Amino acid sequence: MRDTMAHLNGAGLAAPQIGVPLRVVIFGLKANPRYPDAEEVPDTVLINPVLEPLADTVEEGWEGCLSVPGMRGWVPRWTQLRYWGFDESGNRFSREVQGFHARVVQHECDHLDGILYPMRIRDLSRFGFNEELFPGQDLPAEE
Repeated sequence: MRDTMAHLNGAGLAAPQIGVPLRVVIFGLKANPRYPDAEEVPDTVLINPVLEPLADTVEEGWEGCLSVPGMRGWVPRWTQLRYWGFDESGNRFSREVQGFHARVVQHECDHLDGILYPMRIRDLSRFGFNEELFPGQDLPAEE
């Protein structure tokens, strides 16, 4: 999973995206050309994740996906949440996160339930091919 994510400059990957039927996601971001303005997210392996919103606040932002190449959509996500699960050594851990980190973990965990980001879009006029939505422009960060 790490090799696939790194090869595609992704911020995260869920096991089902590569045909593995397990509740495992990985994510992390340092300097990455696909996300030049995004905050760092620690490299994480999260097994059997549970997400808990910490506020009712939802923010919409652009997302893309390695499973839906060449497209973007304006997706609502909780702004703050706590997640917990197990790491690759079987140790239970939890984190409270916000911003881009919260968006990434929600996006990846959606894959575990068969949800792709277009299913969450409220306004389909804000979903489409990159070159149509952003002609001649640098693209906003995508998940």
